[in-house]
Amino acid sequence: MWREARSCHDHGFPESTERALESLARRAGPAISNAIRFTEAREHAELDSLTGLHNRRLFYEFLAREIARAQRYERFVSVIVFDLDDFKRINDRIGHLGGDAVLTDVAGQMRGVVRATDIACRVGGDEFAVILPESGRDDAELLADRIALSIRSIRVEKIGPLKISAGVAEVRADDTATELFKRADQALYRAKKAGKARVVAS
Repeated sequence: MWREARSCHDHGFPESTERALESLARRAGPAISNAIRFTEAREHAELDSLTGLHNRRLFYEFLAREIARAQRYERFVSVIVFDLDDFKRINDRIGHLGGDAVLTDVAGQMRGVVRATDIACRVGGDEFAVILPESGRDDAELLADRIALSIRSIRVEKIGPLKISAGVAEVRADDTATELFKRADQALYRAKKAGKARVVAS
């Protein structure tokens, strides 16, 4: 402190200014710490704790925003919804901690495939979603195929290569976020019913 005070005097700061600056620093310190903690808490609340992807709440916020933009400017937006085939069997074979590790690996592969403009999310359990701004259904199908191929490269002991089923939907003029997601999720259900390990477009 003596060295700091001396430095201030050397630069011509009067003692009263020094005291005022020190008082300001003491008051500002806790405020800055609180702001940092608030920012960190908000980030944790918006990210899935396991995978680091955007969570379900943010998925719907982003999707509603992109739909509004697409409808206003007559542009495209599409959604991919996918999950792991037979994920319960994976948990049964390698345990829930092993299952969590698989979900983390899936998220990593997903990040490596999606474009910088795409929004990757975990919407619950082993279900993931990608929002594709400025993209139609054909582009979404191609990306879903690339995601499936990338995830298939993950090989799990006692399981083998991972496989996913995916549903794809493109925004319609009167869609809400809930309706668009529902159509993609229904397409995912049809992919499961048709034998899994495939992409179905709505």
